[in-house]
Amino acid sequence: MTCRVVHWGTGNVGTHALAGIIDDPRLELVGVKVSSSAKEGRDAGELAGLELRTGVVATTDSAALLALAPDCVVYTAMTDNRLVEALEELRTILAAGINIAASAPVFLQYPWQVLPESMLAPIEEAAAAGGASLFVNGIDPGFANDLLPLALAGTCRRVDQIRCMEILDYATYDNAAVMFDIMGFGKSLDETPMLLQPGVLSLAWGSVVRQLAAGLGVELDAVTETHERLPAAEDFEIAAGPVAAGTTAAMRFEVRGMVGDRVVTVLEHITRLRADLAPGWPQPAQEGGSYRVEVTGEPNYAMDLCLSSDNGDHNHAGLVATAMRVVNAVPAVVAAAPGIRTTLDLPLITGPGPRATGS
Repeated sequence: MTCRVVHWGTGNVGTHALAGIIDDPRLELVGVKVSSSAKEGRDAGELAGLELRTGVVATTDSAALLALAPDCVVYTAMTDNRLVEALEELRTILAAGINIAASAPVFLQYPWQVLPESMLAPIEEAAAAGGASLFVNGIDPGFANDLLPLALAGTCRRVDQIRCMEILDYATYDNAAVMFDIMGFGKSLDETPMLLQPGVLSLAWGSVVRQLAAGLGVELDAVTETHERLPAAEDFEIAAGPVAAGTTAAMRFEVRGMVGDRVVTVLEHITRLRADLAPGWPQPAQEGGSYRVEVTGEPNYAMDLCLSSDNGDHNHAGLVATAMRVVNAVPAVVAAAPGIRTTLDLPLITGPGPRATGS
């Protein structure tokens, strides 16, 4: 069965997702939502960076797209700086009886005991009323720290701890709002950016450690967080803009799932803007960056996931992976029972195989 899809958001992740939808024989693109008048009226193929033209043009009219009654919305809109608006968009789509496969907000990957009930209840109620399902995933939070570690844990006699790590150089990540305003790179170490405000790390990645614990059948007593930042030794440029000497240029944080005083599940990020920064911190398995899963138990595991692409670097590959994790999930999400669905619920998500056209 072909799933009729509306695509929502054509930013860094969204352009790759849109190309994936157009390429996928399992999916029929019927509409595209954009947020700017500059993109309105443009063909989906053009917005996706493809040579072909689809005949589907972008619009800013959300109501018109919902009136198309698609089977699923692929939602890749920016949410970090517009959470209330984004949650209301998701609620409205679900209430209209339309399933959603989304890359954000990331805390909806596994929101229970992470998101306040006042924010979670309207989403769950809308899904129930509309008979629709919602799946939020990507590469991180997502595939690199839910499916992979739990697959490894499935071969253990005993699991004492699961640690999931992102070790990346973000210099080529071209999103100034995320890099400077949210993460605080290029800002004074005396300033506390949005990401490091108390409780924000646990809100953003608490879903990871709680889902891992649920997969292990463990009930956490608490989720804690720690962070550390280091300054730039000199002025330099990254894709998103300038970084001055003395401002934040490397960051390390952990979100920890605790049972008593024992750390059971961990999400750790080591983020640099240059490879020579923080030499004492964990290093990636390949130039530019990698994801790592460490399972301590019997047996122990250490697995590195190295992303690359013929069309760009590791950051480009990560954007494609995030987009395609969501796009490839559409048939499973459409078939799923109503409600918020997670990797623990859905069958194995696979791609459609070789395609006639490429992005």
